[in-house]
Amino acid sequence: MEAKSKPIADSSEWHWWLLVAFIAVLVAGAASITIWRNYHQLQNKVLRLRTPPDGVMQKYSDALRISTQFFDVQRSGRLENNHIEWRGDSGLQDGKEEHLDLSKGLYDAGDLIKFGFPMAFTATVLAWSILEYGQHMEEVKELKHAQESLKWITDYLINAHPSDNVLYIQVGDPDVDHKCWERPEATTEKRPAIQVNISHPGSDVAAETAAAMAASSLVFKNQDARYSKSLLDHAQKLFQFADSYRAVYSESIPGIQDYYNSSGYSDELLWAATWLYHATGDGYYISYVTVMHGDAFADWGNPTWFSWDNKLAGTQVLLSRLNFFGLGKEISMVENLNLQMYRRTAEALMCRVLLPPPKNQKTKGGLIWVTEWDTLQYSIATAFLAVVFSNYMFTSKTPYLYCNGKLYESMDLREVAISQADYVLGNNPMNMSYLVGFGRNYPQYVHHRGASIPINTNTSCEDGFKWLNSRKPNPNLAIGAVVGGPFLDDTYIDSRNNSRQAEPTTYNSAFFVGLMSGLVTSTHVVRSFT
Repeated sequence: MEAKSKPIADSSEWHWWLLVAFIAVLVAGAASITIWRNYHQLQNKVLRLRTPPDGVMQKYSDALRISTQFFDVQRSGRLENNHIEWRGDSGLQDGKEEHLDLSKGLYDAGDLIKFGFPMAFTATVLAWSILEYGQHMEEVKELKHAQESLKWITDYLINAHPSDNVLYIQVGDPDVDHKCWERPEATTEKRPAIQVNISHPGSDVAAETAAAMAASSLVFKNQDARYSKSLLDHAQKLFQFADSYRAVYSESIPGIQDYYNSSGYSDELLWAATWLYHATGDGYYISYVTVMHGDAFADWGNPTWFSWDNKLAGTQVLLSRLNFFGLGKEISMVENLNLQMYRRTAEALMCRVLLPPPKNQKTKGGLIWVTEWDTLQYSIATAFLAVVFSNYMFTSKTPYLYCNGKLYESMDLREVAISQADYVLGNNPMNMSYLVGFGRNYPQYVHHRGASIPINTNTSCEDGFKWLNSRKPNPNLAIGAVVGGPFLDDTYIDSRNNSRQAEPTTYNSAFFVGLMSGLVTSTHVVRSFT
């Protein structure tokens, strides 16, 4: 049987294949050109990275000098080198019934209570600011002042931790305090001290205090080794207490729920462990935040706002430091991958503030806005994290951050921080500085007992309310106070009775000191904490 010969291909088929081949060459060529162009654009972008202008920014130097003074305004105890002429000794009997000296520390806000949870957080943020930007503070002669303010808090925290599983977390009765309006120097009301312990544990407040002491131990390590070691010993014992007896302190002590009600303790445990790693170098703490509890506690991929109640964003940025610059030791692959997850979540927060915001998360004037209560806490805290992360990028030579198809430089993050700082300092629709004592137009009716009552006036608990309700501006300047801030429509009602907007807090001042320290000079070098 004769074999069948192969049919000769139709000339039209050859034309078709030639056309396909030609198109494929064109596509490949176009792709190559695109890749080449993008590569060179990226190279040019990297080579032309923007940097801030050299030298000290006088505006931020002035704001830093003013903002640190609010810690002096808020001091309790026998005052040393007092710079606030209308303040005097107060709280000298605090802790006496418990045979403790709890006279130092800071009053929380416009009242006369020492709330341990936000006070410890104030110390942690202030210590972090000193560790990151102590050289900047030194350039403008504010480092010593910041260190003294921090030690005033840590002296109190040491005394508030008299044994391994006991921590005093409050001095004063807020229900009684809020029925009075008087200067701290004149108060005669009973001031009970409240503790967490094994029977009534509080992992959140104990872990936050551990974080404060661990971070502060690094601040004082090269100045007073014995004091630094004492802080670190307290931090480690408090962390063990917090981790061993897990509970939310405001559930253990329901009476505090109306004031600083905690949403949970997992963020504080991660936050404290992170600071303890920085303070000790002990790999156990890396394991704690990664393989042991990362999946359960870290909420990777879901960025949150940094605040006195939620430390996750701060933890993510602080652990990013290790990812940017390395640990100096070998860790497991899983631990390394988990650290990358912290950095990715920190990057997600940075992208949130770089990209156009969702409705009602930024005012028309440009302020990051989360809630009408204590508005500036969130904008200043986010700006602080942004400038820290920006510095990590710059020092590590990380040229860009990728957000939804766009590339952002470290300077883009710095500009976000600058926009928030400048809004606080008066570049806003009200043309008002929300830092008391800065500029020509700042709040005159700050919700603050000591600032509102003339120094030579004798008042008892209830008759002081005439000063709360007075139409006259405060006779005393609560210098350095950062008030609560504006509403979503950028308005601010300057009224002493408007505690929602007009009451300052110490932790807002700590955030602002950190922000000003990060912006005051153009130096970007990130140094080791140890």
